[in-house]
Amino acid sequence: MTAKPSEFAFLADSIGKSFWGNPVLKAASLWARPGLITVLFGLNGSGKTTLIKAALGLLRADRGMVQFHGCTFLAPRLHKLARLGLFYVPDRGLLSRRMRVEQQLELITARFGTSRLREWLERLDVLDLLSRSTHQLSGGERRRVELAMAAVRNPSCLIIDEPLTEIEPIDRSLVGGVLRQMAASGCAVVVTGHDVADLMALADEVIWMVAGTTHGLGTPDEAKAHHQFSREYLGTRR
Repeated sequence: MTAKPSEFAFLADSIGKSFWGNPVLKAASLWARPGLITVLFGLNGSGKTTLIKAALGLLRADRGMVQFHGCTFLAPRLHKLARLGLFYVPDRGLLSRRMRVEQQLELITARFGTSRLREWLERLDVLDLLSRSTHQLSGGERRRVELAMAAVRNPSCLIIDEPLTEIEPIDRSLVGGVLRQMAASGCAVVVTGHDVADLMALADEVIWMVAGTTHGLGTPDEAKAHHQFSREYLGTRR
């Protein structure tokens, strides 16, 4: 990580977290830059979701700090970050199972207002899902609705865990296109996942999590040229 803190929209720095004396995060950092998409890669169990949750205050970190919109948090809380413009989409559980899709979108628009609701719904092909309850949606449909909610919120920073989970190949361009459009409007976007080809094509910057810490690898081309990342994560033999 070579940029100055002022260049980041969101920065979680030197986060440490142990469970029952076993360190999962030693000194891990996560950052987002305005107008760019940053992809966080790491093997299953490497601590990606733990890092995100600790950075957002959903887990209590043992150490580290978070900076967002000029504020420094030693004990961040998601609701405080959300008030400042951050939107978090977890890998599951964002939508209420007791409400119809349109009701949940209405809550977002009533709170934040938007003139682009129909545009986002059309872009993600979810207009026909408005009358359904969450339990009636497939996994991919639910994921597209969750992204629609994020886009309608118009956040300054979006952190989305596994955006391509259960998304059919035919719909991946819809998700990627909306994430790219949000970044083009100035939103700082962070995504995680294992869909290397799709996420590398989407990424402006790559962060690699390994051994309890993180490494900023630069652009996707620079990441692919990183010998250890290529060997240990991409599985490329040289």
